[in-house]
Amino acid sequence: MNDQKSEIQYDDFAKLDIRIGIITAAEKVPETDKLLKCTVDFGALGIRTIVSGIASYRTPEQLIGKRVPYVVNLAPKIIRGVESQGMLMAVGDGDIFALMHPDADIPAGSRVR
Repeated sequence: MNDQKSEIQYDDFAKLDIRIGIITAAEKVPETDKLLKCTVDFGALGIRTIVSGIASYRTPEQLIGKRVPYVVNLAPKIIRGVESQGMLMAVGDGDIFALMHPDADIPAGSRVR
């Protein structure tokens, strides 16, 4: 099955601001099975709350201290009563799920290029 999305121009991709964030706190969103609310440190960009649908794959305790990429210029969205101020980038297909992370101690807020 080919589920490739349509081609975009470089300028469209360049609009994304993807940064490394360090998860400093995480908890399940009440009355949901899939959502986790994470507090994420982006260095000079500040601290943000981001909701991700990954509770089926990771516990809150497994996320603390992880450095992962987030889209930080996505318009905020209210998800189950919580304002999410970005989007986690991860890899998954069905039951397969993996967090992406740098292989070195990259500072919070570093831009993904």
